[in-house]
Amino acid sequence: MTFQITVQPSGHQFSCEEDETILAAAMRAGVGLPYGCKNGACSSCKGKVLSGAVTHKPHQERALPKDEEAKGASLFCCALAHSDVVIEAREVAGSDDYPIRKMPSRVATLERMAPDVIVMTLQLPANETLKFRAGQYIEFLLKDGKRRSYSLASPPEQDQPLALHIRHLPGGLFTDQVFGAMKERDILRFEGPMGTFFVREDSDKPMVLLASGTGFAPIKAIVEHLRAQGSTRQMTLYWGGRRPQDLYMDALCREWAAALPNFHYVPVISAPQPEDSWAGRTGYVHQAVMADLPDLSGHQVYACGAPVMVESAKADFVERCRLPDDEFYADAFTTEADLNK
Repeated sequence: MTFQITVQPSGHQFSCEEDETILAAAMRAGVGLPYGCKNGACSSCKGKVLSGAVTHKPHQERALPKDEEAKGASLFCCALAHSDVVIEAREVAGSDDYPIRKMPSRVATLERMAPDVIVMTLQLPANETLKFRAGQYIEFLLKDGKRRSYSLASPPEQDQPLALHIRHLPGGLFTDQVFGAMKERDILRFEGPMGTFFVREDSDKPMVLLASGTGFAPIKAIVEHLRAQGSTRQMTLYWGGRRPQDLYMDALCREWAAALPNFHYVPVISAPQPEDSWAGRTGYVHQAVMADLPDLSGHQVYACGAPVMVESAKADFVERCRLPDDEFYADAFTTEADLNK
């Protein structure tokens, strides 16, 4: 059975099969609903059901608490329609500018940047290019239909292999392979680009770029993209880790700060050890933003990293720092372990 989905306030409509999620149907129809993980863990696709009946596939309760669901909130990546449905959602202009493609690639380089971080670069076939927006991600297509998502750390202007920052999760199906048997020239298949985490270039508001761990990857792509475009927009990067070694491209960030008058860098360490001799900022990275910028009413925030950091930042920035809810853009890095919680 096929149902009609209507998006408010835009009025856009698209059809949805009964075994298809509302998000999947929207993507198929070229309607730009926001999304991130597509697995019910990050809440990027959360909106509201105004009328009609839906049920949700398994998802993290943290992403959609039962009390919110009872009031009509919905995770569209998990929502199955059982009637015609009217939803309320903020659409993302430009999210469907570049088609999602399945492509083969060859591992070009594997560079260890920290004990648990490897930068992988991928070479595409001759005469092939991947068009994407800085901040988007790709999904590796693994055996048995499994997928693993990684943000592109290289800007779209870069005529070089695609770069990805991969953190080792012991026992992880894909990361054990990357940190173990994988070698240069291995073939990997992926699908992309995906996601609605990319810079909104129709604004000149100062930007807070907030990253934890390898959440730095899409932030790096955004900074290098804006630099390539000659943008003079103010950017302040807050990058957090437990130990200094977690800021595995700290030197690059300091180079940006020295070279770009519109870029500022604030590294923050949450658990420094005496042997680290850390003399910089400490604590939770989003709280450093709040200390420096208690009024975010005129800013945009781009946050990427662990779900707990992203969720805490949004709640605190909106409630305590006057950040408009619709000026917080995020990509929560969910792992397979997160999805099984």
